[in-house]
Amino acid sequence: MSILRELLKDIPIPQMVKIRQKFDRTILENPEQELADKLVSSGVMETILPGQQVAVAVGSRGIANIAGFTKTTIDAIKAKGAFPFIVPCMGSHGGATAEGQTEVLLHFGITEATMGAPIRSSMEVVKIDELPNGLPVYVDRIASEADAIVVINRVKPHTAFRGRIESGIMKMIAIGLGKQKGAEACHQLGFKYMAENVPAMANLMIKKLPIVFGVALVENAYDETCRVEVLPAAEIEEREEKLLIEAKARLPKILFDEIDVLVIDYIGKNISGDGMDPNVTGRYPTPYAHGGPDVAKMVVLDLTPETKGNANGVGTADFTTQRLVDKTNLEFTYANGLTSTVCAPTKIATTLENDLYAIKAAVKTCNILDYTTCKLVRIQDTLHLGEIEISVNLLDAARVHPDIEILTEPYELSFDAEGNISK
Repeated sequence: MSILRELLKDIPIPQMVKIRQKFDRTILENPEQELADKLVSSGVMETILPGQQVAVAVGSRGIANIAGFTKTTIDAIKAKGAFPFIVPCMGSHGGATAEGQTEVLLHFGITEATMGAPIRSSMEVVKIDELPNGLPVYVDRIASEADAIVVINRVKPHTAFRGRIESGIMKMIAIGLGKQKGAEACHQLGFKYMAENVPAMANLMIKKLPIVFGVALVENAYDETCRVEVLPAAEIEEREEKLLIEAKARLPKILFDEIDVLVIDYIGKNISGDGMDPNVTGRYPTPYAHGGPDVAKMVVLDLTPETKGNANGVGTADFTTQRLVDKTNLEFTYANGLTSTVCAPTKIATTLENDLYAIKAAVKTCNILDYTTCKLVRIQDTLHLGEIEISVNLLDAARVHPDIEILTEPYELSFDAEGNISK
């Protein structure tokens, strides 16, 4: 028996129960129609002229209904007699290659065939100016040559800094539309100054480029669209600030403040830029953001297929599995750290042979005297927090919580012959 197995063989894993966490489920019944109506009522389509080449910037996040929103926007542009094309707007994601970024869009159902518009993917950028602090401002060359630019993105809290503007249209402009070099430039001075640099870069780009409007989306705690807004270029900053307040209020969360062990089945770039949303886990890659539960030890078990081996975020966890490490594309993963300048999340966490031993290791090291009292929570990923598993030691707190429904009797976690959780 290996020394690790010997150290962990007697560590218990608590019995679990399945619970349902209840959040506000405000939802748009027909979000694409809502967008179509607001494209008209907002007056932004009057800025699109017949014959214009219009760049539609689409990012790399797993946004609800993103293919439908993109198609609706493209159809509205076509109806004005203009010629839309899609530009991947995702900084260094997709392995920081043109082909990789096109492939990211493919996974969201966004192709030339489904959208009825060409995809023009390139990592080539042009420098359009500098901020007063000396940071260069870059933009995708192809987008810069368009007659008009439209940006589509979800508004939500950032994972590494706090400010009036965090993740949304302005970040998409400053970092996504700047491709790898633009993302690198925006991160150059670190997340400490990101709350200043993102809006400064975005406003400069709005001034210098033909950005005509943004499509801003807000999702509820169930990863469903609950608000669609069309923001004329001149109103992006003011209106996005208000949408961020709503997005923060709707953020899904784990309804327990103190957790001994948090087990996360999947991390990936389609889930969060950090693989898992720190706003949910309470584990942040920088000291410039805060919030979420107090988690003693965290385990990540696997990568999503969509992340294509990009394991950014695994270093934020304490333990992982050999399965995840075997799937990791180090080049894609390290490119994230080199671009963002935050490299701790791209390190490989302490690696155990399978799920069983990774979870046992977390229980052993979570700093409690009696392992049988471990407060353990297991989630699929940080986007899906409606139904989760908790250990029996959290049952008393769950029973008195108004937004928790207990769904099952206690049971043992089941592991297959390889020592991985039987799904």
